[in-house]
Amino acid sequence: MAKTKKFQTETTQLLQLMIHSLYSNKEVFVRELISNASDALDKLRFRALTNSRLAERSENLGIKIELDEENSVIKISDNGIGMNEDEIVQNLGTIARSGTSEFLKKLTGDKKKDSNLIGQFGVGFYSAFMVAKKVVVISKSALSKSAQAIHWESSGDEKYTLKEVDKETCGTDVIVYLKEENKNFTNSFEIKNLISKYSQYINFPIRIDDAGAEVTLNEEEALWLKPKNSLSDEEYNNFYKFLTADQDDPLVHVHNRVEGNHEYTNLLYIPKHAPFDLWNRESPRGIKLYVQRVFIMDDAEHFLPLYLRFVRGVIDSNDLPLNVSREILQDHPLVGSIKKASTKRILDALQYLKDNAFEEYLDFWNSFGLVLKEGPAEDFENREAIASLMLFATSRNETHEVKETLDDYLQRMPSDQNDIYFCVADTFEAAINSPHLEKMKAENKEVLLLTDRIDEWLMTTLVAYKDKPLVNVAKSFASDSEKPKPSKTQQALLEKIKLHLGDRVSEVLPSSRLKDSACCLVLNQNEPGIQLRKILEAAGQKLGESVPIFEINMTHKLIKKLKDLPKKEFNNFVDFLFDYAVIAEGGSPKNPSKYLRQLDKYLSAKS
Repeated sequence: MAKTKKFQTETTQLLQLMIHSLYSNKEVFVRELISNASDALDKLRFRALTNSRLAERSENLGIKIELDEENSVIKISDNGIGMNEDEIVQNLGTIARSGTSEFLKKLTGDKKKDSNLIGQFGVGFYSAFMVAKKVVVISKSALSKSAQAIHWESSGDEKYTLKEVDKETCGTDVIVYLKEENKNFTNSFEIKNLISKYSQYINFPIRIDDAGAEVTLNEEEALWLKPKNSLSDEEYNNFYKFLTADQDDPLVHVHNRVEGNHEYTNLLYIPKHAPFDLWNRESPRGIKLYVQRVFIMDDAEHFLPLYLRFVRGVIDSNDLPLNVSREILQDHPLVGSIKKASTKRILDALQYLKDNAFEEYLDFWNSFGLVLKEGPAEDFENREAIASLMLFATSRNETHEVKETLDDYLQRMPSDQNDIYFCVADTFEAAINSPHLEKMKAENKEVLLLTDRIDEWLMTTLVAYKDKPLVNVAKSFASDSEKPKPSKTQQALLEKIKLHLGDRVSEVLPSSRLKDSACCLVLNQNEPGIQLRKILEAAGQKLGESVPIFEINMTHKLIKKLKDLPKKEFNNFVDFLFDYAVIAEGGSPKNPSKYLRQLDKYLSAKS
């Protein structure tokens, strides 16, 4: 005779909330039920180690799926430990209670370490009600002396029924009667795809009837759970290609198993080539998250910082809940620990590659260097480690080759030099010929030449390396003692230039940095350069007009010529010199046609 019981929850609404809100898509019910079946099989295997009566039953363990398209029914069966009536009431009658969790608590030492239990039976089971109008569970305990099985049935409302039935074998059958709109889950092709997606690495065979023949759906073993010393490079590379559909071998792989308070495994790859969507910061990441070999999600963006978005691979945790969502991930304490450790391992792998296979590292840098430059702004803790991986062109070389490191720079730096100098420009030619380098060249001081759009923004966060300040040669940095002292005549000329230029400049000063050029624009320390202004303006930030310092080479023949010019010619020539300085910085004159007319005039007069 059937017995009717109520769920041990405060309200029916709790069950409904869990069914409709806990999971992001309906298909995960297959994953959850198979995971529960796997747990039941693993429990029997463990019990058999100390119970000779169960030893025979622990052989040929597996999961079977039966599909009835005509009646819209899917049945998932296992020949595992099973449940008696009390266990069914405890595990299924109380929402959020996990029989597996209770079982795990009783395991210690190596038994717990070696367990394949997923630990989610209870909550996950109720995902079936997302697609079902009715769910039936028929279970016979391998530990019970009773010949009867227990039949549990519910429509997902506030109650369920129990009764004794006949069942030949021990184990559990979960029978899901699908709603009309969900009958697609009885399609053999769809179920095969779901098993391949979510349960490919379950440790027990998952079988299904296919055109009259029983076939196994999960033939692959989780490669990342194998010992590293048992795997060849070819196996690692083949798995990468399977994971990513990339035809090329990866550049580097990182494989680690972490044990202790939290257990997880990661297998991460650095590709050889950048994907086409690398610069779309919203594009999917390449990290797949598993919990105890069960697939949870693609695009697990929480486990690596954004500047490492090119990394591909797998993270498999023993401690995250199977029903984890992106919102839960954001707040889960384990996520931060995995992210921190995985980030360090990737950076360490890149450092090793740079130190031991520089040509290969050059290939990496050419593909992903620009993305890595986002790192110092996003990851303060690893800022210096990221900086050590960066490559630069410098004034030391006549070519635009980008292959010098900050450590290379420090090794060559004179003992009396305290700063690392850099120059930002749109091109290598503009940087190497910048008027700001004239004094540096004369004093044989090396300057980093930065020509990527991101570089100036990078240097706003990377302010020092190994306690050596990074100094922009285009900004005011000379001490008062280094600035030339103008004569009275020169001072009058400087004031006259300032009077004409007005608000276009903050000051007009004699220059200590110029040797060959007549003049240049110098930014105040807190003022963004042309590169950074372009980035900020493209992002919608409105900036006021730049008000630089106008530095004059008082010994240059063009400047000496100024004092003899009448007022109108003087003003026109000052405008010309100012535009000349703007162009040297990579900017454009406000009135290009006027500048060209003046240039033509002066060139014609010279000829």
